[in-house]
Amino acid sequence: MSLLTVGTVAFDSIETPFGKADRVVGGACTYISIAASYFTKDINLVSVVGDDFPEAELKYMKKRGINLEGLDVKKGEKSFFWAGKYHDNMNQRDTLATELNVLADFNPKLPESYKNSKYLMLGNLTPEVQLKVIKQMKKRPKLIVLDTMNFWMDIAMPALKKVIKHVDVITINDEEARQLSGEYSLVKAAKVIQKMGPKYLVIKKGEHGALLFSGEKMFYAPALPLAEVFDPTGAGDTFAGGFIGYIAKTGNISFENMKRAVIYGSAMASFCVEEFSIGRLKKLNARTINARVKKFSSLVNFNMKNK
Repeated sequence: MSLLTVGTVAFDSIETPFGKADRVVGGACTYISIAASYFTKDINLVSVVGDDFPEAELKYMKKRGINLEGLDVKKGEKSFFWAGKYHDNMNQRDTLATELNVLADFNPKLPESYKNSKYLMLGNLTPEVQLKVIKQMKKRPKLIVLDTMNFWMDIAMPALKKVIKHVDVITINDEEARQLSGEYSLVKAAKVIQKMGPKYLVIKKGEHGALLFSGEKMFYAPALPLAEVFDPTGAGDTFAGGFIGYIAKTGNISFENMKRAVIYGSAMASFCVEEFSIGRLKKLNARTINARVKKFSSLVNFNMKNK
């Protein structure tokens, strides 16, 4: 079923303990859309880039079945750019540069063909922009998923809470869940956040997995131990893309199916960190994805019976 993704398509310069990558393709919408494209071929992308963005990358996205009618290419302008350096533990990073460029006055306008999309994935953007997208939909999507970050909680909490009232699922990390809720316990935090409007909450815990909450129900998906982690950039967005992509493919928004979606999202994120940028994501196929999902399943399957 049709999936509308909104967010950044951008350039990143990244330094980790394992190397450097200069001005590589990045952006929340890029990771989300490519990850989701392994599950559904009806993806509508909304973003903005400058004419410095590589045509070859746009052709690749089209080849993946991603509709770029909603991508605004600004002639003579530069794409959004972010540079960061990760600490040795790979869980913390320092921002070295942020250049908004075309994103500074991004005002998304949905093509008519997008306005009836069944699923909506709001990537990390200003809450005002996220709300504008929701209001342009002709009919409320079957499921609206929102990703956000502590930056918006710091400077735009009232606007963020306004958007949260309109969504079904929020995906945030553990620190953001604590900041948004004012609760240290993630179980208590989930209850507070769900009272804000969303029925479901996904709390990403990086190398410690992810938690799914709905009412009194809770599900934990472990992270897959990897021999090498080169670049965590985009892992959260890749998780979101796998999560919403699987749901769009199955058309099932039950808690049980969301548990499976969390596993698929986690599997996609585990691929993302194995190379810089979207390099690893480009090399996947159904067989490799299913094999990775089976590895996740083996982490939590065990027999309670004594022999």
